[in-house]
Amino acid sequence: MVNSGGCSASDFREVFKNNIEKRVKVLPEIDGLSKETVLSAWMAKFDAIYRGEEDPRRPSNRLPASAASELILSKEQLYEMFQNILSIKKVEHQLLYNACQLDNIDEQAAAIRRELDGRKHAAEKIETQHRFPRFYCRNESEEELQRLYIDELRQQVALLMNNLESLPVSRGSSGRNYHLPGSKLSSLDSTEEDSLSKADVILQFALEVIVVEVQGLKSLAGSKIIYCTMETDSCPKLQTEPVEASRPIWNTTGDFTTTQPLPQVKVKLMTESTGVLSIDDKELGKVVIHPTPNSPKTPEWYFMQVHKNSADQQIRIKLTVKMERPLNMKHCGYLWAQGRSVWKKWKKRYFILVQVSQYNFVMCSYQERKAEPYEMMQLDSFTVDYTVPELDHEGGRAFFNAVKEGDSVMFASDDEQDRILWVQAMYRATGQSHKPIPPTQVQKLSDNKQDAPITQFYADRARKHGMDEFISADPCKYDHSSLYELLQRLTLDHRLNDSYSCLGWFSPGQIFVLDEYCSRYGVRGCHKHLCNLSDLLDRAQQGIMIDPTLIHYSYAFCSSHVYGSRPDGIGTVTMDEKQRFDEIRTRMKIYAMDQITRFRYCFPFGRPQGALKATLTLLGRVAMDEDPGPESGREAKVRELVRHCLKEAALVNYTRVSDYAKFDEMDSYKKLQVIIHLAELCIDVLQQNEEHHFEGRESFEWYSDLMVEHSETFWSLFAVDMDSVLEKQQPDTWDSFPLFQLLNDHLMGDERLKTGKFHSHLRDTFAPLVIRYVDLMESSIAQSIDRGFGKEVWDSNQSINVIASDILWKLQALQTFILDLHWPDTIFASHIEHRLKLTTSDMMQSMVARTLNRFKNLLQSCRISLDFRVTSQLCQLINVAIECRNQSQKICASGLDASGTQHIYHAVVDEILDSAFTEMQSLIVSKFNKVLEIVLSKMSRYDEGSFTASFLSLTKPGMELAVNFNQFVSINQDVILDRINDEVFVNSVFEKWYNTALKIFCDWLNLRSELQLHVYQLKTLIKVFKSFARDFALQGVAEIKTKTHTLIHKRLTVEEATASVTIGSLGNNITMKESDDEVGEDD
Repeated sequence: MVNSGGCSASDFREVFKNNIEKRVKVLPEIDGLSKETVLSAWMAKFDAIYRGEEDPRRPSNRLPASAASELILSKEQLYEMFQNILSIKKVEHQLLYNACQLDNIDEQAAAIRRELDGRKHAAEKIETQHRFPRFYCRNESEEELQRLYIDELRQQVALLMNNLESLPVSRGSSGRNYHLPGSKLSSLDSTEEDSLSKADVILQFALEVIVVEVQGLKSLAGSKIIYCTMETDSCPKLQTEPVEASRPIWNTTGDFTTTQPLPQVKVKLMTESTGVLSIDDKELGKVVIHPTPNSPKTPEWYFMQVHKNSADQQIRIKLTVKMERPLNMKHCGYLWAQGRSVWKKWKKRYFILVQVSQYNFVMCSYQERKAEPYEMMQLDSFTVDYTVPELDHEGGRAFFNAVKEGDSVMFASDDEQDRILWVQAMYRATGQSHKPIPPTQVQKLSDNKQDAPITQFYADRARKHGMDEFISADPCKYDHSSLYELLQRLTLDHRLNDSYSCLGWFSPGQIFVLDEYCSRYGVRGCHKHLCNLSDLLDRAQQGIMIDPTLIHYSYAFCSSHVYGSRPDGIGTVTMDEKQRFDEIRTRMKIYAMDQITRFRYCFPFGRPQGALKATLTLLGRVAMDEDPGPESGREAKVRELVRHCLKEAALVNYTRVSDYAKFDEMDSYKKLQVIIHLAELCIDVLQQNEEHHFEGRESFEWYSDLMVEHSETFWSLFAVDMDSVLEKQQPDTWDSFPLFQLLNDHLMGDERLKTGKFHSHLRDTFAPLVIRYVDLMESSIAQSIDRGFGKEVWDSNQSINVIASDILWKLQALQTFILDLHWPDTIFASHIEHRLKLTTSDMMQSMVARTLNRFKNLLQSCRISLDFRVTSQLCQLINVAIECRNQSQKICASGLDASGTQHIYHAVVDEILDSAFTEMQSLIVSKFNKVLEIVLSKMSRYDEGSFTASFLSLTKPGMELAVNFNQFVSINQDVILDRINDEVFVNSVFEKWYNTALKIFCDWLNLRSELQLHVYQLKTLIKVFKSFARDFALQGVAEIKTKTHTLIHKRLTVEEATASVTIGSLGNNITMKESDDEVGEDD
């Protein structure tokens, strides 16, 4: 990006900002720090790095050179620019500038007229000598093209002449401009000569008269008031301010405008009359001046004309008289002249060289106080030159003449310097090709070197520095086509070395100079653009970024010219232009195809914006120009070219990316990691193409299907390396699945590549691996169930919970893994999902069945006594069943199989689990109740009337049996609460245990409804019943006072009342009343 010069500082900043925004968006939110703040901090850091050591608080007043080049430059700035372009030294430029009088508008206009005259004669020479270039003939004959070629040359010259003629010529101080009506330049073939009248020659002079002071007023009283008046022909009289005669100083300016080249200016000194009968002021003196534009501009003393009887005869007045030269007056002065048709007598006259229009100059002679010329002569077709003195002419020292066919005029001036000035002025006016050379050196013309003409002075200096060859060169004798090609090449080099990112576009000042060169020296437009195309393609092949729009613009001009559209009005096409155009078209096609092939590297980050789209348009234009067939066939050819370029682009892009992956001397695992990294890089490449090079899908909007082919080709190259790496992987290894997930997720997110060739290849490659992986995982999980729920594990100390959780995790992980694959084939994906659901359901049923069987066996092996405790193994088995029920809703959810049939898996599992839970609850409660039955059976030995009651009463039994049973209940409740993880299951067990135990109590009492309870029985039952109800109330059993509970409570209350009558209090604080209070408190 840096070396190509195609990106500006703003481009780099925009690219940096876009990349930072992407990274900031994926960051997690941080309290107190917004993402906008982070982005602003990054951009501030970028700006600080870009500025370097520059202080941002100090404003820069200096305009960069790159920015200045984009402005409209002045003439001096253009001179400086092209001095640098052409490697011209400052002194050489000054010598050329002064010697060629580049600051003289008249000289430059004359130079243009001479050049145009030379081009006109060159066209005539080509026609007469039949020196035509070879033409490319389409339907015209060679003779027609030759005539057209000459007409084009003449029209170019005529156009420039008319442009020059259209420039207005100022009349003078009035500031108004005028054109000569009916210019002869309307047609170069016209031979009539339009004559000018005296009315066409109008000069306007600005006169400025400054009255400074007066001296010599000796006889006039100092208190007298004096003033001066100023007047000239046809202008109002002006007056100074009145002053006292003792201080006659004014410095007053009077401005006049006159059309007389030799006007008369009168200045009078007046004094105010004090007499009673005086009407007019008294005139003290006057002075009459005849100024010319050549008159001195400094103050001078003039003696005033006074009356004979005046007391002061030596009155002087100090005046400054300035007569400004009008712009259309090129020279003036007194000359001796004699001609054939005008100025027929040799005499001295006042001459003025007047420019009527850009192509019309007249030599006019004037008389004093006359606005119109006395005689005049047009200088068209005249040739002026120095000549030797004429012996028969009296008057004049330095002679020169103006000659044309059938007429001649001899002129003479009083000194050599004046002659040189007149010849130079008339040389510029005539537009002649011959340049007059003074017969003597400037140094010998005058003893004072300052009197020498300045142009000759600089010409001598230029001769000393070797520049005279360039000064005296005739532009019409040079091959300007080759010179322009050199100039344009040097200008382009200078432009590309500028710090401004120009992309090959010239600056406005450079375009102005190059266009002026082509127009002035007749460089053909097609040649201009062909040279530009050649230079641009040379730079582009060197790696410099050139705007394809600029190339397309120049190519379109050349193509239109060659195929006859006449973009600049030129209808002839030379063979040199045609051959060069064909050569450049071939180069341009190769260039455009190369740019499209390497679009990722030629237009990094999509910069310059729109360049890729412009390159595609350029390739289409070039390809269509090559094929003259029907439009449909040409469009198909363009598509094939773009398809070929994008196919090669895929190879180029993948080759550059795959350079990061080196598979040599690596084991299979490392190669797999490299190929995964390579896949990430490939995805980044395609995403960058989508983001930066599609430009809103505008660049390839006409070739979207070809871009899909490009992506498929790119992935096919990757598939070769991927297959080679996968083939070398060890069997039954699954490290390659992340590669599938990475690629599949990317392809599934791209609708154009989804189910494409590479996606299908990826699916077919990994489908056997997925099936094999599922088979092995199912087998592994089944083996884990067999081992985990086998007899060896039951006999060992391994935790069945850990084994069951691991198996359930494996089942869930297998399903999650398959889902995360996002398998592209919906039929295969639903088949795998159905298979996994069915397998999970079967395995979970197997786990539950094995758990229940083991639970039965463990519970059956436990001895029935008050020492019975719910073991940890029993709790673990219950927890396994609970965990299976919790996971069944996740991993056995309903779904569709490959045929679309709805299957419900978790409902079947839940039915089995509910049945297992019910059976587990029944078994464990039954175990508890059997312990209760043992307790009751022991108390049955004290039944009234039994054989053992009398013997056992003698032993005086205590409350150990009740205490042990209460401990049995409390301990098992605590174990169940602590070790079983499901509260619902625990509550269900407690409720079932409580209700069944109360029923056993009630049934036992009902069997003894006709008998009175033994005191031991009564005390034990009250103790057990009270503690039993209290414990289950504390464990959260909802209904404590059930119907059974009420019956037992009434019976025990009655039995207690009966016993209190017979034997008194039961002792040990055992009473049903206490029991009622405690139960009430528990409620």
